[in-house]
Order: sequence, then C-alpha cells, then structure tokens
Amino acid sequence: MHPTSIHIMLADDDEDDRLVFQEAFEEVKIKYNLTTFSDGNRLMHHLADDNNPLPDIIFLDLNMPRKSGMECLKEIRTNERIKDISVAIYSTSSSEKDIEDTFVAGANVYIQKPNDFDELKRILTNVIHINWQYIIDGFNKDSFILSL
Repeated sequence: MHPTSIHIMLADDDEDDRLVFQEAFEEVKIKYNLTTFSDGNRLMHHLADDNNPLPDIIFLDLNMPRKSGMECLKEIRTNERIKDISVAIYSTSSSEKDIEDTFVAGANVYIQKPNDFDELKRILTNVIHINWQYIIDGFNKDSFILSL
C-alpha cells in the first residue's frame, strides 16, 4: 500500500540532471516530496540529523565529487538508523563492475540515466512501484537492473 505521499531524496552533482529528475516527478502520477542534494556529503549530513525525516527512497548518482554514490551507499548500509532505506543507483555508467559493486554493497535497484524524458518518467514510476514491492516481498536480484 502506498503512503499518502512518498518522500524521495536525490543526490546528484549535475544541476541539469536534478532539474530534469524533478520535472519528471512533477508529471508522474504520485504524491511525493522531493529533496535534492548537490553532493553525497550534503545528503549524508542531512541523513545524520535525527531531526530530519527519513526518506522512503534515495536516488544516488555514482560519480559525485566530495563523496561518491558508492561511499554514500556503504555508509547508509552500515548505519543502524538508515540502513533499511531503499536505495536506487541513478547513473550514466553502464559498467558491469559498477553494477556488480553496487549490488554487493546493498543497492535495491540500478538505473542507467535515460536520454529520453518520457522514458525517465516511465522508469521513475516503475522504481517507485518496485520500492514498495521490496517492502512487501523482500529483495529480488532479478529486478536489480531496471531495463530500459
């Protein structure tokens, strides 16, 4: 069952990618609250503050300065307070090593950033539904890489 509003966080150093991501969610037919961060340090600082509400899902770009998405993922999975938050890797990389490393580190899904806006909307809708499936049914390796 979906909550009345899903709380989403995105950490991506590319301002254009953050804006496109936000615009895509504005057209997706779900109620949401989106918080964006320009790097992994800002995200992790926000998550470390007990006064801030935790998100339902975090989208992480892999290649960010200061603190990479992989570093954030590892910190999230080892922190008792935030370890169960669903994490979607959201990257331009299609490297098998990146995919395998993020799976082993505990990401819930891997998304290669699409070039098409409609495709992005479709993918984001699917990820939100996959996210709730994990909560109900548990992690499923077969659905780790979201096919474009």
